Amino acid sequence: MQHFFSDNIRLLRQRKKRTQEEVAVAIGVKRAKYNSYENGIAVNPPLDTLMAVSSYFKMSIDTLVKLDLNTLSEYKLSELERGYDDYVRGTKLRVLTTTVNSNNRENVELVNLKARAGYTNGYSDPEFIASLPVFQLPYLSQDRKYRAFQLEGDSMHPIPHGAFVIAEFIQNWNELKNGTPCIVITENDGIVFKLVENRLKENKSFLLRSLNSLYEPYEVKSNEVREIWKFVQYMTKEMPDEQMTPDKLASTVLKMNEQLNLLKKKIK
Repeated sequence: MQHFFSDNIRLLRQRKKRTQEEVAVAIGVKRAKYNSYENGIAVNPPLDTLMAVSSYFKMSIDTLVKLDLNTLSEYKLSELERGYDDYVRGTKLRVLTTTVNSNNRENVELVNLKARAGYTNGYSDPEFIASLPVFQLPYLSQDRKYRAFQLEGDSMHPIPHGAFVIAEFIQNWNELKNGTPCIVITENDGIVFKLVENRLKENKSFLLRSLNSLYEPYEVKSNEVREIWKFVQYMTKEMPDEQMTPDKLASTVLKMNEQLNLLKKKIK
């Protein structure tokens, strides 16, 4: 089996902007010894050294040895550096099926109205994801994953039916702040675009709200959710008064809550 340990630790050290001396001190070996690992001269580091290197770079030994990190896209490599390593996290990791272009940059896959029905079952199927139209937006960060979803219905008015929402994949749901506009993929409802209230700590669920007051909020259990994508921007053929930014959405939610509180007081 081909090992990638030497190339991988060199790449990770350079990405962290550390010298060989700094890494050597951190893992408890002499610089010359570390240099021999990085240059493939010493090909079988002892287990305690492997464990120290794994701890320093926050990646599993399996990943450091078996996976050629130089072939990964910036997004996938950044995910590993943030601790999302399937060798370590196992089934707790939300593994995302993606596509890349000829330069190994993550594509923005487009889930249009036609593809919406199949996405709930095909979101983890490489063949299905590969069949989706793709495009690139140069201003999007390379160390984040984005996907575009076409909206259906008017539950998030003033964002119109047929608009395309560009959204960022969320790996750690605990980091979601209340009122965050998100594309949520659920087992029963498919693709929905809602304002998310995070209730994971209270009862392992999310409360999903619409901007359109005609739609009642509802709760979904976390085990019914397949993916969550955080709103970045939207595109539409219509000529709206203004683009709905995350701050604008948050402001709209605040006004809705104020109106709801006033209504409750009048009822009382």
